[in-house]
Order: sequence, then C-alpha cells, then structure tokens
Amino acid sequence: MTRSAEPSVSVVIPVYNAAATLPELVERLAKVLPAVAGRFELVLVNDGSRDRSWDVISRLAQAHSWIHPVNLMRNYGQHNAVLCGIRTAQHAVIVTMDDDLQHPPEEIPRLLEQLTPRCDVVYGTPQQEQHGWWRNLASQATKLALQGALGSEHARSVSAFRAFRSQVRDAFANYQNPFVSIDVLLTWSTTRVAAVPVRHEPRPSGNSSYTVRKLATHALNMMTGFSTWPLQLASLVGFTFTVFGAGVLVYVVGRYLIEGGGIPGFPFLASVIAIFSGAQLFALGIIGEYLARMHVRMMERPTYVVRREQP
Repeated sequence: MTRSAEPSVSVVIPVYNAAATLPELVERLAKVLPAVAGRFELVLVNDGSRDRSWDVISRLAQAHSWIHPVNLMRNYGQHNAVLCGIRTAQHAVIVTMDDDLQHPPEEIPRLLEQLTPRCDVVYGTPQQEQHGWWRNLASQATKLALQGALGSEHARSVSAFRAFRSQVRDAFANYQNPFVSIDVLLTWSTTRVAAVPVRHEPRPSGNSSYTVRKLATHALNMMTGFSTWPLQLASLVGFTFTVFGAGVLVYVVGRYLIEGGGIPGFPFLASVIAIFSGAQLFALGIIGEYLARMHVRMMERPTYVVRREQP
C-alpha cells in the first residue's frame, strides 16, 4: 500500500476508570497508526470516570497533538460514549475499541485490510473470549438478542472492536435517544458487513464494568428499543392460549351434551385460568416496556452531554 492510498483513520475509545491502561494504550497506538494511515487521530471520550482518567487524558493530549479528548458530564454508558466519539471523528475511517487493552492495537491493520470497496463495516471477532463463564454466557445471550433485532447473519460476530467508513453515520446523524446500540445503528446504513478473527488479550488490571446485569439490560434495550418481535411474540402467545381456551370450552360443552354433567377436576380449571392470566400479564408486560420507551422518548432526554472538548 502506497502512502497516498493509505486511509485517514479516527480511533474512538470510550474511557471509564482506565487511568492505569491509557498510557500503554496510547503508546502502542502511536506505533501502529503512522504505519497504516496518512492522517489519524485518537478520540478519547471520558464517560464519567471515577478515577484520574480525565487527568491522564488531558496530559496525553498535551503530549500528542493527534489526541482529541472529550469529557462527558456524567456516565452515560459505553454505547452512548462511542456515539459521541463517532460524531466527533473527522477522518474517513473510524475504528472503535475498548480502553482495557483487550483489543490489541496491533490488530487494527487486519480490520483495515478487510475494509474493501465491497465492505463498509468490519468486526474484529475474538478468537477466544477472555471472560468468565457467566460473562461469556451473558455475552452470547446478548448477541442472540442482537441477532433478533438486526436480522443479520453477522450478529453473532459483532464486538466493540470495529472499523467502518464514516459515511455510515449519516444514517443516524439525527438519532436522539438515551437507549443506544451502535451495532444496530450501523445496520441502518449498510448491510455490507464482514468479520475477521483477532486476538483478544486478558485485562492487565481491574475488572470489566460490563457485568452480567448490564449485559442483560442492554439485551432488553435492544429487543424492545430496536425491534418489534417481542410484540409479535406477545401476540403469538395470546393467540395460542386463546385457541387452547377455545379447545377446552369445546371439550367441556361437548362432554356436557354427550354424557351430561360438568367436567370433573377443579385443579384443572384453576390451572387453565392461571395459564390465561399469566399469558395476559406477559403480553401486558411487553406492551408496558414499549410504552415506557415511548415515554422516555417524549421526554427528549439527551443521548449524552459534553462537559468539555478540546480541539
């Protein structure tokens, strides 16, 4: 690849309590980016960190002119912070990655190589997850939820380590909602998605802020915030039990007409009533989730608010 053919790259990293890992991360990026990009920048979005992350970011920005620091007012969540960084990025190709060194900067060239004219988004799929058993299980469940929301065969390959063309953000330029899923938003613009296996290294220190509970919440937000299939499932459940109830009614009336008397067994009738009540509450619960999200959207809560941004 000639120098003129090299892309301009913006690396976007959401930062949360990563004061210990940021210096090494920037040092490794400083070695990788000049070799793959004619122009490049690093957008560090401080997502309400409780440690000295912003002080470290400010110091690194003073030492490196290609670092663009952004400080959010509070913690809005990883995807919201990434969205802020994506909108701030100035170059043709955007790479997103985590701040904990689990995504090796040395793997960025592999993502860029796959970003051909026939591909708009490339995911770096971990060859082997470096999480605990419960975290891996929750992560797979989240990807299943994402697959339902996206309806894409690449949903099981998504990760926070991605590279995509900046043009795809035009599809969600006016998106304003506190519930954000970057992977869903990317599919609003393109279906040209690829995945490449990359190394996934263990965290050098600390624990992941993405707990099983947060992953489950994110999966619920994706299902009810970007898809209508839970409503369709509720309708299917209601229809199924309606047919079952009609069958029970036909059985009761038929037995009464043929043999006389009612169907014996109060427990059976009580069970049928309980099933119907449960189905109704299940459907109402799903409808309630959608109504809650409509309420949040009507409040027009911001996706994020920037406290300070340095050019």
